[in-house]
Amino acid sequence: MATATTQRNREGNGVAGSLKDFSSRIRGFYVDVRSEMKKVTRPGWTEVRDTTAVVLVSVAIFGLFFYLVDLFFTHTVDTFFLHLSR
Repeated sequence: MATATTQRNREGNGVAGSLKDFSSRIRGFYVDVRSEMKKVTRPGWTEVRDTTAVVLVSVAIFGLFFYLVDLFFTHTVDTFFLHLSR
């Protein structure tokens, strides 16, 4: 049993080895993040303006759609209960 533990510590599979492995993985992660962040570009003013306009128009269209659907179902349910109560 003692020889297996000693051999694991020599191979780096013990606590010290796992901490070393963890620190090297973290270091590799940050190196990868830095290299990917160098590839990131900011959008230009025209792209920001155009996508903002698309979002605002889409929100307005969906808002109007759901308002009309809500009016329809409100009217339908009110009419149903009005006829049911007679």
